Amino acid sequence: MKRTVCLLGILALLTASASAGILTNNNQSATFIRLLSRNASLDVDAVYYNPAGLVKLSDGFHLSLHNQIINQDKKINNGFPLLNEPNYLGEVRVPFFPNLYAVYKKGNLAISFGLGPNAGGGTADFKTGLPSFEIPFSTLPVMLTDMGLPTTDYDINIAFKGKSVFMGYQLNFSYALSPSLALGVGARLIQATNKYEGSITDVMTNPGGTWVSAYDFFMSIGQPGYAAMVADKAVNAKQTGTGFTPILSLCFTPGESLAFSLKYEFNTKLELNNKTTVDDTGLFPDGEKFRNDIPAILSAGLRYAFTPSFRSFLSFSYYFDKNANWEGAETLVNKNTYELGLGLEYDLSSQVTLSAGYLRTQYDLAPEYQDDINHELTCDSVGGGLKLNLTNKLSLELGALYVFYNKYEKQDTFYPFPAYPVIFNRTTLNVAVGINYRF
Repeated sequence: MKRTVCLLGILALLTASASAGILTNNNQSATFIRLLSRNASLDVDAVYYNPAGLVKLSDGFHLSLHNQIINQDKKINNGFPLLNEPNYLGEVRVPFFPNLYAVYKKGNLAISFGLGPNAGGGTADFKTGLPSFEIPFSTLPVMLTDMGLPTTDYDINIAFKGKSVFMGYQLNFSYALSPSLALGVGARLIQATNKYEGSITDVMTNPGGTWVSAYDFFMSIGQPGYAAMVADKAVNAKQTGTGFTPILSLCFTPGESLAFSLKYEFNTKLELNNKTTVDDTGLFPDGEKFRNDIPAILSAGLRYAFTPSFRSFLSFSYYFDKNANWEGAETLVNKNTYELGLGLEYDLSSQVTLSAGYLRTQYDLAPEYQDDINHELTCDSVGGGLKLNLTNKLSLELGALYVFYNKYEKQDTFYPFPAYPVIFNRTTLNVAVGINYRF
């Protein structure tokens, strides 16, 4: 199970979502970025957030295209006393995070299509690796000194880079049973691809004060087992898989000022298959398959207009992490993840709308789940932006958000050394633009 947790964590490392369950991106439009609460959307991004609500659109064809630019720094401070440097940084840069929505509405029926990265969507670059990779090598000076070879230092080059995209293709049918009640049924096809490249090279140490290759040194003293442990290592692997998500939704609009929504996304059974060309770590055996489900999601939303120009949005999303199949890693989830969002928007004029939002993302995971490869941080997000109605058919949306993470600190161990502190933290900045057009 620990190996599975590691693989799930590598995916988490590659995810720079502004809002997410453990494996799910919920930031699926520029409108979301500027409001942070879209579960009761009656606009085109309801294709993802509230499919039943699409029956409230005007008759005709609606098209919406969004992109987000996400910058995230994943920070780790590791207090293991033998490391040369306690601070590690993973840079996730996502210049292209697209969403496309298309809706045809006629009378009581709406047919819609959407696509976007439902998980992953980022490339993570850990230029100096991770402490869990380096700690075993940092003990070389102690080991050699205990062997009677006074050694004071070590050096190593570690790099890890990965890319992950779980692209979703969604089709919905929505129907108004009455002026106030609509139902939606849909499905999403998930095509998952992970790519990993990494290396551990040039392990050096200085027995007797002279720098030498650790591999060459161990071979010279007749220790081929130790030499194999410090030999150069590399990884080049790809994982692929396909899943299917049924989606049910309901929208209740008793009046012009009030809308209530419910949506349930079923658990996505997802099996990934390793296609490995190089694996000196043993993490990615070629041809191995393992479950990496996307958990079921229950979401509810409330939209209330205080006046025709001033609207509020409340959203709640609940991720059934404990019911997913992660090859046993789901047992390290203490409580399922949830999100609570609040958004406000105000029409300054018929051309300009201002908006702001707040989102709380709450995780509850066992300490065994949280390590440098695999950790999630409870966070608070604030966002804002505007919508510009350029014509009666064309609008432009701009949004930005910043995420404030709760630091997570724990005591870790590496036998036979005493316990040491580890601190995880992050920063995320997201900017987004969206274009909506009605034919």
